[in-house]
Amino acid sequence: MATDVRTKTTDGVAVLTLSNPERRNALNIELSRKLADAVRAATADDAVGAIVVTGEDPAFCAGGDLSELATADPETLHTVYAGFIAVAECPLPTIAAVNGAAVGAGLNLALACDLRLAGPRARFESRFLQLGLHPGGGYTWMVQRVLGPQGAAALTLFGEVVDAAEAERIGLVHRVADDVVGAAVELAARAAAAPRDLVRTTKSTLRLTSAMATQAEAVEVEVRAQAESVRSPEFRDRLAKLQASISRSGR
Repeated sequence: MATDVRTKTTDGVAVLTLSNPERRNALNIELSRKLADAVRAATADDAVGAIVVTGEDPAFCAGGDLSELATADPETLHTVYAGFIAVAECPLPTIAAVNGAAVGAGLNLALACDLRLAGPRARFESRFLQLGLHPGGGYTWMVQRVLGPQGAAALTLFGEVVDAAEAERIGLVHRVADDVVGAAVELAARAAAAPRDLVRTTKSTLRLTSAMATQAEAVEVEVRAQAESVRSPEFRDRLAKLQASISRSGR
């Protein structure tokens, strides 16, 4: 069966579905390249305001292709990383709809998204050390930012395998949903409904201020961006509609 990344756009949300069914969507070089291409195409499409990443059932992504990793040098590894790094660097909001196992590189892909939702069958496992493999692709940085040092150690050093309910409890996912792709699209559509440039700027600001030590530093970044948004036609139009709505309701 063909290895592919299928794209379907609904309500301004591009749903990217990894499809490598014979290998449970293992992220080989071909699939990683196609994922990076799909992310770039969605980002370049003015009709897309947010991205959801999922896998063809029953898996999300079962890791990297071990036959490729067995002979990989640093240059080859960068090509394997390309897909989830494209997701991590995407300027649009991204959600991982984790419908099944997210293992190794699949866990990297989930962590690369801004938000993770889990389906009932979701399972999260690093498995790097169990395979005698050092983590790669920025995994150690991502997992510590999401789970902190102790949670990262449990998943990485001690090989803890986390199901959907436990992932929600420890904050690895935002919530669990029976229809995880539907829930992700519904959530992503809220971001897609906002002015596209404003969403991109706000995501950039979130990343920038997350590394700042004080609120005062964040205020100086935000004040310039907010002042610019006040002068935008989108803000004036939405404000006028809100004021008209309030006037009609008598409140």
